[in-house]
Amino acid sequence: MKVETVSIKNIKVQQNNILRSIFNLAVIPNPNKTQTKQLTQTLVKTVATIEQICSNLKITPANLTSSSRQIYSWCKFLTDEDNLNLHLISTHRVRQNTQQLLKAQSQDTAEVMIALTNLAGLYQGKRSSKIVDIKINEGFLHASEEVLQALVQCSLCGKNQQSTQLIRAFAGSEEYSSVLLDLDLIAEVIAENPQGNFYNLNKLFDKVNYEYFAARLVKPRLAWSQIKTYRKFGHYEPARDRVVISMSLDSAKVPPFVIEFVLYHELLHKHHGTKWVNGRRMVHTPEFRVDEKKFKLYQQADGWLKELVVGDREN
Repeated sequence: MKVETVSIKNIKVQQNNILRSIFNLAVIPNPNKTQTKQLTQTLVKTVATIEQICSNLKITPANLTSSSRQIYSWCKFLTDEDNLNLHLISTHRVRQNTQQLLKAQSQDTAEVMIALTNLAGLYQGKRSSKIVDIKINEGFLHASEEVLQALVQCSLCGKNQQSTQLIRAFAGSEEYSSVLLDLDLIAEVIAENPQGNFYNLNKLFDKVNYEYFAARLVKPRLAWSQIKTYRKFGHYEPARDRVVISMSLDSAKVPPFVIEFVLYHELLHKHHGTKWVNGRRMVHTPEFRVDEKKFKLYQQADGWLKELVVGDREN
């Protein structure tokens, strides 16, 4: 039986109110903790309301319309303290860059609105003599100052080759795609059964844990994802202590060592954790990369994954 998609009434209005609160808080680099806590409570309440509506209708957030599902996922993403803090910092940085550019152009009297959200595209910019409105994809959450400046420049002054190259390069990075995948996974229904059609993640974990972690790593939740893969074949979610592996690897055509390598890579995220350097989150530290290359068939597995990426793009 096919479940009809459901739209949540006034969900866009609620998101716009939250975005306005974020913009107002981001006037300074380190917002008031009490106000930030109030914002978190609003996000948690919004998410809980949506989940209750879904429960009453005997559906999950995955059954919401695309627009409602995206806003739900975005709100839930920001209930994570690290994500919200980083979101506030990035909004502040974009706000500062925008105001500096407008001042240089003697237009700093315009009413400004900045929003980082889960857009279909990379960015949107509207500008008139009175209003400046910039929307940036949430995937740019970890972008450098240079990339954020390029986004503001293109949004307000039109595209130029140098800025466009910077933006596209970051949009092709793992930092960018990790945020988008995290947003996608929030609403997706995943049957947390480690047994796929061909491979069992529990068995692969036991093997990888024994060979590379001396069997000391505590097993995270393991799941297969149905999301179509373009660049990433696995993802570690610290908040849920969950490793999700793309179902595109659960195939008789894919050798076991390829999946073991992807699983090993994601387990390294659990093992090493996150480090913050100059206000930016680093997940692929030099230590991480050294350990990653300890995988016995590193070159072969890396080559397989690159071929799969190329093949997926051609389909």
